[in-house]
Amino acid sequence: MVLSRTDLPGLALAVVICNAVGASPALLTAGTVETWYETITQPALAPPNWVFGPVWTLLFTLLGVGVYLVLRDGSGRARTLAVGLFVGQYAFNVAWTLVFFGDQNIAGGLAVILVLLALIAATLAAFWRVRKEAGLLLVPYLLWVAFATYLNYAFWVLN
Repeated sequence: MVLSRTDLPGLALAVVICNAVGASPALLTAGTVETWYETITQPALAPPNWVFGPVWTLLFTLLGVGVYLVLRDGSGRARTLAVGLFVGQYAFNVAWTLVFFGDQNIAGGLAVILVLLALIAATLAAFWRVRKEAGLLLVPYLLWVAFATYLNYAFWVLN
């Protein structure tokens, strides 16, 4: 992946937007972590709460770089499809936090995250078609959300 100085403003903007949009629902629902999330039965593989901030920041940064590459290097239907899927999966990412934490709805969160997982896979494939590196940048995100899907399922079973 070759980036030049002229890429820096657009790249920085994409990363900042992805982090701001991604973090906003967590900021809105932060109070429920201590008042609700800490009180429900945790699955054995649930990571400590401090892990989530750094992991999501890294993932949102990778998403920003990936979408920047698609916007920069793509054209026509391939780019339109990739960006449309990206926006769709991001909407479900935001929705999951609002449903799971905001509404404290574990089953609803599971339904949302299953759609999110499918949309991430489709977005990864669409990014890959535009630029292989952009697709590769979504692999950690897909793996993390697959793990989060397991956790959501385990929360549903345990609670």
